[in-house]
Amino acid sequence: MEFLSVNVSSRIFSHGKLDGLVTEVLATTGLDAGLLELEITESAVMEDTDAALQLMQRLRALGIRLAIDDFGTGYSSLARLKRMPVHKLKLDQSFRSTRRPQRCRPHSRGDRVGS
Repeated sequence: MEFLSVNVSSRIFSHGKLDGLVTEVLATTGLDAGLLELEITESAVMEDTDAALQLMQRLRALGIRLAIDDFGTGYSSLARLKRMPVHKLKLDQSFRSTRRPQRCRPHSRGDRVGS
């Protein structure tokens, strides 16, 4: 197994005691902390960035991998993101285009431009 990825709800993340819960689960299951990745949505992190940063640092100190999920849906900036102790950034699907790129058609002599 490369790692186990778990989505963390905004409600659980904002509760602030996620590190205690994770410590308990790791002790109960015997899972190596380095094999656990928690996916936290950008909006959950941006609710209270200072508290989120502290919690994320405590989780990282346990050896857990962190990912920011749905990045681009909130108001965070790349400067703020730089402060976050994350291993992975998952972009929101709105950044992925489902349309094919359009080909440019060369103008012929008869084409009128600007009329």
